[in-house]
Amino acid sequence: MRETFLIFGAPLVGEEEIGEVESSMRAGWLGTGPKVARFEADFAAYKGVEESRAAAVNSCTAALHLSMIAAGIGPGDEVITTALTFCATVNAIIHAGATPVLADINPQTMNIEPDEIEKRITPRTRAILPVHFAGRCCDMDAIMDIAQRHNLKVIEDCAHAIESEYKNTKAGTFGDFGCFSFYVTKNVMTGEGGMVLARKEEDIARVKILALHGMTKDAWRRFGDEGYKHYHVVACGFKYNMMDIQAGIGIHQLERVEQNWLKRQHIWSYYQKALSDLPMTRPAEPEPRTRHAYHLYTILVDEGTTGIHRDAFLSEMTKRKIGVGVHYLSIPEHPYYQKQYRWKPEDYPHAMQVGRHTVSLPLSPGLNDRDVQRVIQAVRDIFIP
Repeated sequence: MRETFLIFGAPLVGEEEIGEVESSMRAGWLGTGPKVARFEADFAAYKGVEESRAAAVNSCTAALHLSMIAAGIGPGDEVITTALTFCATVNAIIHAGATPVLADINPQTMNIEPDEIEKRITPRTRAILPVHFAGRCCDMDAIMDIAQRHNLKVIEDCAHAIESEYKNTKAGTFGDFGCFSFYVTKNVMTGEGGMVLARKEEDIARVKILALHGMTKDAWRRFGDEGYKHYHVVACGFKYNMMDIQAGIGIHQLERVEQNWLKRQHIWSYYQKALSDLPMTRPAEPEPRTRHAYHLYTILVDEGTTGIHRDAFLSEMTKRKIGVGVHYLSIPEHPYYQKQYRWKPEDYPHAMQVGRHTVSLPLSPGLNDRDVQRVIQAVRDIFIP
């Protein structure tokens, strides 16, 4: 038998999700409605916060953008974030009208380095936007200390960190806002989707209004069986709401979040042992008193050490029908940001180094033992022909 292509980040979908989507289709309620409200409540409970402090939206990008607006961040303000992240983190700052300021990373954790944050604070700095990379929490003690001393907002990018914890506190509950992703490759997925957690209920109320055109009532409340409800537009909002179809998937994904976490932890640990004798760099072990979400398993392929260029390694894995990812090229590598902000990769050497050598191997609860062995054998065959 010829091996089929092993898709990177393929989700594990159960009959429960399929049935929930079918029930929405049959009921005719596809947009924002009762399933979104249930998903918000379930997610808030999982994170240990009040239901009134959660708002479901259509992406983590929307969550970040809305959080910055709700925080009062806009033109003339600066927001410090990491140089190693997906472009959405930086784009959300730009969409809010603020100026992104990059800080380099710690090369071991691949998270933003607190000392680099402190160096970049100016009178215009309004917020810090840490990204919990690959499921590993940032040094939140240090970051929160900086924020408190300089009176800064903290907006956590938790796209990789649904299950992550730092010293018994859950990611997304440290700062003023926590933003989550339910994209198809994430640990809890809705196809597309996101969530905002906020410290203040009034901030979530504002996020919910901004997420649906600035209206005071959503469709569920306007057209429900209690009778028509008039709405008023109280802000110039956006079309960022989540649909019931998405939420229905998320409800059942969230129910299995812990068992899926255990499966990914097992695969992550198996990779650590099975690849330990190879010349590549493996991810650092989780720090004490933290919980890693095991969202990504990232290795570094340095040609000087391994004898193969990172991009050649990517090609070799693809030839063996194994999907791989790059998380990420550093932000200053991209032409738009070089032109707009004159950022240079070499000004952020650790992010540049990681971005030019990183590879993400498949890590999903949908992988079976044979899949994992295929990945390991492919990596070994490339390094030890």
